[in-house]
Amino acid sequence: MKPLKLLFALVLATQPVVLRAQADTSVFGLLDLTRPGLERVAELHAAGNDPAAAEALLNYYRHRTGVVSPDVDLANISITPDEQRWADEAMEHRFFVHAGYQPSYFYGDDIDWQYWPVKDNELRWQLHRMKWWVPMGKAYRLSGDEHYAAEWCAEYLDWMRKNPLTDYRDNEATNWSQARNVYFAWRPLEVSDRLEFQIQQFIYFLPAKAFSRDFLLHFLDNYHRHAEHITGHFSASGNHLLFQAQRLIFAGVFFPEFRDAARWRATGVGILNREIGKQVYDDGMQYELDPHYHLESINIFFKALQMMDANGYRGDFPAGYLATVERMIDAFLNCSFPDYSTPLFSDNRAHTREEILADYRAWTEVFPENAAIRRLATEGREGAAPEYLSRALRTSGFYILRNGWETDATVMILKAGPQGFWHCQPDNGTFELWRRDRNFLPDSGCYVYAGDKEVTAQRNWFRQTQVHNTLTIDDRNLEHTDSKCVRWTTDGATDILTVENPSYEGLTHRRTVWFVDREFFVIADEASGKAQGEAGLHYNLLECNPAEDIAACAVATRFDDGNNLLLKVFGAEKMERREGWVSRTYRNRTERPAYAFTAHKEPGQTVRFVTVLLPAADAAAQRVVASWRGGKLHVEINGKKYELK
Repeated sequence: MKPLKLLFALVLATQPVVLRAQADTSVFGLLDLTRPGLERVAELHAAGNDPAAAEALLNYYRHRTGVVSPDVDLANISITPDEQRWADEAMEHRFFVHAGYQPSYFYGDDIDWQYWPVKDNELRWQLHRMKWWVPMGKAYRLSGDEHYAAEWCAEYLDWMRKNPLTDYRDNEATNWSQARNVYFAWRPLEVSDRLEFQIQQFIYFLPAKAFSRDFLLHFLDNYHRHAEHITGHFSASGNHLLFQAQRLIFAGVFFPEFRDAARWRATGVGILNREIGKQVYDDGMQYELDPHYHLESINIFFKALQMMDANGYRGDFPAGYLATVERMIDAFLNCSFPDYSTPLFSDNRAHTREEILADYRAWTEVFPENAAIRRLATEGREGAAPEYLSRALRTSGFYILRNGWETDATVMILKAGPQGFWHCQPDNGTFELWRRDRNFLPDSGCYVYAGDKEVTAQRNWFRQTQVHNTLTIDDRNLEHTDSKCVRWTTDGATDILTVENPSYEGLTHRRTVWFVDREFFVIADEASGKAQGEAGLHYNLLECNPAEDIAACAVATRFDDGNNLLLKVFGAEKMERREGWVSRTYRNRTERPAYAFTAHKEPGQTVRFVTVLLPAADAAAQRVVASWRGGKLHVEINGKKYELK
């Protein structure tokens, strides 16, 4: 049953009211009433009949043509079962805030917009993105049930009343547990999110009875306040700045009636044109060095272009902008496995195949001549795979060793580049190994972002260098990240990669990978310098029950389908099992086998580990030997000898 207070709010929201002249005048003053189509609005407003002017303005929007949102196709609305559930739960104030916190929390009959059930900052921030409002709009349009629209209007007005934009000073909220509500409700990232998605809500709910002339004026006043707040509080850099610029463009394109619309568009375009040169390396990777935020950045730049193009403004972006977006997509497809997944490096998380396919389908509309994008958009029915196999993105430090593009391929993606930003973990040198639709060595993921002491500790566990597939000294986190590519050779039967990083004070880590005959991998890790301590080589398997041979420093998977991997390390004094977890989605984790292979290092000594990663049906039965002789690495696999330089 509906709460009594909410019923009263709904009645108010759906009844004609006498408009306050001062509030209405301020809203009309935000509009350019000389625009074609607004003649009647201007006439009535000039005559002092603002209620009639508001009615005329509502009629204008309900019949407006020539302005579109590429994200909304009213002729083909679809709603997923999850979206329908979110819409229905929202009717009882159980709000879908974050996929990591399910079932959704109840926010009270009288909505408490400051409710913080778990002290995770994301849960508090993302409440103010109102992710359930677009699903409510879809549910309204598909069902015709006016209750969805009435509830949305009531919640919208309730949020406006309880979350006023009071004094907001950048960087004042250093301790989020003590921050005032305005820093959650009006953080520019959340404001920009609302700018984008309130466009969809506006389109879906516009015909509703509850969407009255009075509500329209409240909506426009609030929306304008959002855009202007962003213009005064842009983030300094990173993906937040990109989101804010893109969504300011959306505001200026979709609501050209605002006097400030042209300024919003020009400001957003100027920022994106500038930042695409600053934030994207020459190899196409976004400088946060995180696959998730790389994908987000592609779509920020792409969606801005798409929105402008759909409404006749494409000329605001130069040809170089399009070329850079295409180069970013090229980097993304290279750093993807054949099943469309990407490594869990840094703060990445798993995306569904359908989500990624939808991106490729959108991209191919803008880049129809790109055969590789088309191939992925059509799941191989059209287009063609790149002519090359392995690829080095040297500036950003992503290296891909592959023997094919189909699902039966073997692919290693290794990350060893420059210093990243907040989302980039101390994981230099880590890698993932994918073979025949199985990721044998997934990175750890991030599990959670930040919040109180308990939540931050959960994040910090997943950020540890020792839970990545790389080398440490005394299990400490990396102190320096500035990896360089020393060797990259792909013109023979064996691909070779060598990267080197000054990981710690007094310790340099050099990692060489041989993709031998493009069938199996040999990795040489060298820890050199004056540092002293326990050099540790860390490997983290996927969830499985492997065969372990502690004495031989070996572990082998044993899946029934015959797609298995032997991991054997030479040069270690000890092998031990460690705590292991992998998090593919926010606040979800599963236990998995993790191992440390250690050897004591004296000052000036070079410790060398050799790892053989051998795919085989019966992995535990493989006979593998490796040793250094005269500066060359000799490896023997089931009696077959290899000399690696």
